[in-house]
Amino acid sequence: MDRYPTRSADRDVWIVSRRGARRALDPRRPYAVITEPERTLHGPIAAVTTIFLTNRECPWKCVFCDLWKNTLETNQPPGAIPEQIDRALEESSAAHQYESPFDASAPRHLKLYNSGSFFDPRAIPPEDHVTIARRARRFERVIVECHPSLVDERVVRFRDLLRKEGSIDLEVAMGLETAHPAVLEKLNKRMTLELFKSAADLLDREGIDLRAFVLVQPPFMPPAESVRWARRSIDFAFDEGAEVVSLIPTRPGNGAIDALAEQGLYAKPTLDMLESAAVFGVRSGQGRVFADLWDLETFAECRECFPARTERLRRMNLTQKLGGPVACPACGYHG
Repeated sequence: MDRYPTRSADRDVWIVSRRGARRALDPRRPYAVITEPERTLHGPIAAVTTIFLTNRECPWKCVFCDLWKNTLETNQPPGAIPEQIDRALEESSAAHQYESPFDASAPRHLKLYNSGSFFDPRAIPPEDHVTIARRARRFERVIVECHPSLVDERVVRFRDLLRKEGSIDLEVAMGLETAHPAVLEKLNKRMTLELFKSAADLLDREGIDLRAFVLVQPPFMPPAESVRWARRSIDFAFDEGAEVVSLIPTRPGNGAIDALAEQGLYAKPTLDMLESAAVFGVRSGQGRVFADLWDLETFAECRECFPARTERLRRMNLTQKLGGPVACPACGYHG
């Protein structure tokens, strides 16, 4: 099957067959832990510790995803995930020295990202939820990822566990990806806009905050329409109650995306696209909008103005204000 299939089951096979190798991971250790600044709803900059948990691969085979590279092919036994959290928090506390723009007095948030869905029982054993909630007691907010299909009473029960440990808010990050219905269907996420709405409604009823991920220039999207649909996706997410929208440029390198590029079904995003979407989102004032800056150099077309443009996006993330213009004599960019 050289061409991208139309049936989900066939797409799964097509996507997996184009993968490279996974990383060799220790099932008792997270594969990464970082602490970064992030602007909170009311303005202060929070110190956000993100633990990238090592666990079983997500059951959904999204065509754009490369997170499978850092997952296992087997289930984690009960106790392994809390052990990873203990190791990560110990290492983070020992290694990290708080510096501007946040310090030890700043609010602290914890992201538990597991390359899939926190409420997938094959990824995070439900019997570990009580222990995980106890580990989170030093934080003010816990942020987890979840596919909209798994947003149900399990989320509410975990929220209640966190509340028992103190005044800990729960935030659930869901991948909207795009508000373009036809493109969304082709991403093989097995999700509709109606399903996203239903999950968002449940979170809203239960007082659980929502963060949405939006792809900039997903596959199957003509580049000329990319920014317009990124803007519509931002509006859609905020209309459904999101407090945060994270803009993620769709990266090549997972095998499937590269195959789509050969078929003319994917074009690498540009820095202009990401900037335009971020500026729209911040200017709209509907909520916080963050541009994902990881490996941003991949999308740089001019090395001379890239540092200044990256710094402007970084400051925009922290201040939620538009930065000043950047002019580049090398490439003629002015924006």
